[in-house]
Amino acid sequence: MLSEKSRPVIEATLPLVGSRIGEITADFYNRLFAAHPELLDGLFSRSNQRSGDQQRALAGSIAAFATHLVNNPGSLPEKVLARIAHKHASLGITEDQYGVVYEHLFAAIAADLAEVITSEIAEAWTEVYWLMADALIKLEKDLYASQANSKMWMPWRVVSKESAGKDAMTFTLEPADDTPVTDALPGQYISVKVQLPDGLRQVRQYSLSGDAGISRVFTTKLNDGGEVSTALHTGVEPGDVLEISNPYGEITLKDGHGPVVLASAGIGCTPTASILRSLAQAGTERQVLVLHAESSMESWALSGQMTADVERIDDAELQLWLENPQPDSKAGFMSLREVDVPADASLYLCGPLPFMKKIRDEAIDAGIPATRIHYEVFGPDVWLAN
Repeated sequence: MLSEKSRPVIEATLPLVGSRIGEITADFYNRLFAAHPELLDGLFSRSNQRSGDQQRALAGSIAAFATHLVNNPGSLPEKVLARIAHKHASLGITEDQYGVVYEHLFAAIAADLAEVITSEIAEAWTEVYWLMADALIKLEKDLYASQANSKMWMPWRVVSKESAGKDAMTFTLEPADDTPVTDALPGQYISVKVQLPDGLRQVRQYSLSGDAGISRVFTTKLNDGGEVSTALHTGVEPGDVLEISNPYGEITLKDGHGPVVLASAGIGCTPTASILRSLAQAGTERQVLVLHAESSMESWALSGQMTADVERIDDAELQLWLENPQPDSKAGFMSLREVDVPADASLYLCGPLPFMKKIRDEAIDAGIPATRIHYEVFGPDVWLAN
């Protein structure tokens, strides 16, 4: 926990560091990649670096962690840490890399705040960093230890590649060696590593969209300008072997008997489709409300799977919003104000960030506690930065 010596220093300097953290993290990544260009090969996303999303996500996580320590000195922000730890584990982050990050992050802090930084300030922020790093290292070690194998990356062969609506593909994989397979939970994701035409390897996380357990099925939408999705859609065929991680992700179906609301937009339907599939296969007696927003029926990547699974559940209902409406769909954008949402429901969200923020706010207005609202972010979690 944050020491009594450091707490007033962090509290006093948090506004300044918070106002500069965006510039600090941008300088940090420049320093990091200048010293370790190999980290862009198979670990960091260069497209997220170009867009600034990775810098904003790091800045947000540091600011959120420090703010929590100031306001709650006797505890750690477990939800924030769990989300980061799962993402790190899916990339194979190791303990020694935290020392590398510390070296270049604090060089960036010292350079940016050169006129005001003192040894006392540096020591206090060093304490914050290592409190966060040590907590993440422990969580990540536990995640690695819970897997059925000790590998970071495993070869899996593409069994099939099928169109899943407009500009989306579903890939079904099977093990390409005898590495023990870790069971996946409904809603989890895997990292997929591909080699690009220029020789650089890049990694993206994709939610498992089919059955949980030992199967590996994921669905990806072709992103305009996206490097990995383009490589998968245009360069990968059945018979090819991909490197994938063990399954990770803390946004999974929680045990219980209360109603479940699955709300998604666009390709964000992939984790909710997996959760829905698990409910259907278990013969659930829970009330299930499936809400999905899409530009058109042709663009809904998993329409057949999700519609069929809704029909398999006795107390399930599907509501659909389309920008180009059809019979049995609503026009425009999703709003929970148009839905009779049970107050005791658990809500699972996935889709573009503005969509999730809007639906989360409406869910809270409808009486769903924030503790029962779960969301999954594709790519760096810039929600924290905002």
